[in-house]
Amino acid sequence: MRQALPAQHQLTLTFEGAALLEHCQRILAEASGHLCISAPAGFGRRHVAPLLPGCMAQHPEVTLTLDLSDRIVDLVNEGFDCAIRLGDLPDSSLVSIQLADIRRLCVAAPGYLARRGTPRSLEDLSAHRCLTLPSSSVQSHGWTFREPSGGIVTIKTGGAMECSDGAVLHEWCLQGYGIAWRSMLEVGGDLAAGRLVAVLEEFAAPPVGIHAVFAQRRHLPLRVRLLIDHLRNTYGRPDYWQAA
Repeated sequence: MRQALPAQHQLTLTFEGAALLEHCQRILAEASGHLCISAPAGFGRRHVAPLLPGCMAQHPEVTLTLDLSDRIVDLVNEGFDCAIRLGDLPDSSLVSIQLADIRRLCVAAPGYLARRGTPRSLEDLSAHRCLTLPSSSVQSHGWTFREPSGGIVTIKTGGAMECSDGAVLHEWCLQGYGIAWRSMLEVGGDLAAGRLVAVLEEFAAPPVGIHAVFAQRRHLPLRVRLLIDHLRNTYGRPDYWQAA
């Protein structure tokens, strides 16, 4: 059995050593704890939820809540550490990190276009059934296009059918109920297979960002930074999107 050191041999930390110990303890604390994340329902189901188990496996001391909803959550008052958002970020009070780019375009089922005709101009959309998210969603600003002059315009579409879940809008579009404005990440396979057809493609706006947003603060907990790095590194691999 080891004997305790005599009092004159007890070790004490220097000021620098104590500061380093405190720093290391803070890092360990920030890399553990609970992480609450929000993401759009359709995108989150396909491109956030499948990536989280791998990240969690590397950091088993972190617990997780994932909220999938197309509404705009209040990060501070609802207790979210981070939200994944697509497109423009009108709320300047939030800090954002771009994770990747995403391209959106209008699509419809061949059967719908056979019945209702194919829109040839942006004005033609007013005569079509548009499948939209409700006004409380992240797309409440409307559908964005590039005009022939090169300018960017946002059009408020009349929602013939609305749903807060983008995956439901995608399914309605496949069933021929109207035109939807969806991302290539979601409908690329349907376009290649002929289940959907791109319309007004010449007016498609430039790609917009996939962002991680969080409340403005001087110090971001390590567990949030680890998540953001994991998503950004995965989205940055070309083979990821090809497989997806």
